Amino acid sequence: MIYVAPSLLSADFRTLEKEIKSCEETGCDYLHLDIMDGHFVPNITFGPFIVEFCKKASKLPLDVHLMIENPERYIPDFVKAGADIVVVHAEACVHLHRQIQFIKSFGVKAGVALNPATPLEVLDYVIEDLDLVLLMSVNPGFSGQKFIPAVQDKLRLFKQRYAGRLKQDFLLEVDGGVNDQTVGSLIKAGANMFVSGNYFFQHTDRKHAVKTLKGL
Repeated sequence: MIYVAPSLLSADFRTLEKEIKSCEETGCDYLHLDIMDGHFVPNITFGPFIVEFCKKASKLPLDVHLMIENPERYIPDFVKAGADIVVVHAEACVHLHRQIQFIKSFGVKAGVALNPATPLEVLDYVIEDLDLVLLMSVNPGFSGQKFIPAVQDKLRLFKQRYAGRLKQDFLLEVDGGVNDQTVGSLIKAGANMFVSGNYFFQHTDRKHAVKTLKGL
């Protein structure tokens, strides 16, 4: 199965509820929410109140990507707001194992994101505890950036390195520059979940965009 998670950062917030309904109607599987604090990344987006709004507006599970410093301070707030998956950055966690266990203590799924230049080795001693790994194919902070092709090699190395150690329903997610030109090679490299911002929300036929992202 291939899953699609449109990034609401690229949605039209003037009609956010309508945009969320469009995600449901066009066959998306998750809603992806990029939380940025202006410190870990050079941008500020939104907080738990938008997550809460999305939870009320949609039945799709919420994939909450925390691009923030000291995520442990805010994990309870995002879980309370309705996050189904909480993803923290390995680069932002001094005690990564502790943060993963903290997320899971709330009964939600735990994920870890890696920036393009972060090696896979940081996952070696936590991989069995994870429900999702997010490999960034752009440097986090802004939508619409150019795709970094090296993530394809990183995906292949991930599958080789952790073969046999992943949960049956494990999600290997890619975020950044995912579109009709890049998704085919990412699927071949082993990814099974894609975050799509501009490609999805700016497409004139969003159902077709979802089918393309699912390799159909």
